[in-house]
Amino acid sequence: MRRAAAPNQLNPNRKGRLTLEEKARLAIDRENEEMAPPEGDRWTNWPDAGHGPEPLPEWVITEQGACDYELGVLKTGKEADVFLLRRVSPETGAEVTMAAKRYRSNEHRTFQRDAGYLEGRRLRRTRDMRAIEGRTSFGMNLIAQQWAIAEFGALAELWQAGVPVPYPVQLYGTELLMEFIGEPDGTAAPRLAQLRPEPDELLDLWEQLISALLALAERGQTHGDLSPYNILVHHGRLVLIDLPQVVDVVVNPNGREFLSRDVHNVSKWFAAHGLAERHADPETLVAMLANEARLS
Repeated sequence: MRRAAAPNQLNPNRKGRLTLEEKARLAIDRENEEMAPPEGDRWTNWPDAGHGPEPLPEWVITEQGACDYELGVLKTGKEADVFLLRRVSPETGAEVTMAAKRYRSNEHRTFQRDAGYLEGRRLRRTRDMRAIEGRTSFGMNLIAQQWAIAEFGALAELWQAGVPVPYPVQLYGTELLMEFIGEPDGTAAPRLAQLRPEPDELLDLWEQLISALLALAERGQTHGDLSPYNILVHHGRLVLIDLPQVVDVVVNPNGREFLSRDVHNVSKWFAAHGLAERHADPETLVAMLANEARLS
């Protein structure tokens, strides 16, 4: 088990009191150091976490004696970093590789997009809302929790509805464990932006995307930040990722704008890679999705 960092090592360039998140992390590190597993970096936190929708996929490991191994960073971002994590059950020998999305501590977090996305999902507690609007340390930690909870909830609902998204395994604090889309050796599936598909494959991916967007629109939703960089393609199957900001296009006053932006972002990529305009006309698709979502 890795030794917990001293308080002044958490961020040597910042002075002052520890944040609530840092205090909690130190407490967890001390507890883990005293109760370290015989192998791996930590015990599974499955028993204390929120769980994904049932029925659980067969590959989800629920044994309390399982251990987690950190395998490195998959992606860094402004609001969160994504790590590769392997969970192993010494009891059964089962193991699974997952993606661990961890929302960053408040001294690094920007959350530039909060204002528009949080419309329609305001917190009722006035004190919490004031803290968020004032960007206090407490408020920034609340925002991290809100994003984690929002993405976990969105993934759970969309997965149950048949939308192509990763299965959300568990939520523990601001860490979201989800299905890893990639190869058993830890190689992540490529993003749409990395591909140069042949014409037939391009059309198939476009039709898969339309189907996914229609499934969202049927629920009155759009991705909210869709681009070729948050769409994965695994063995020809299209998967949407990065969904903490999924937008209710009916409740959100900017809903149609988010919907239109999502469509134009992806339509531009498909058109640039050779898809005929009759297939990738953005205005036609926006109108179809708006009608499906029953937008006036």
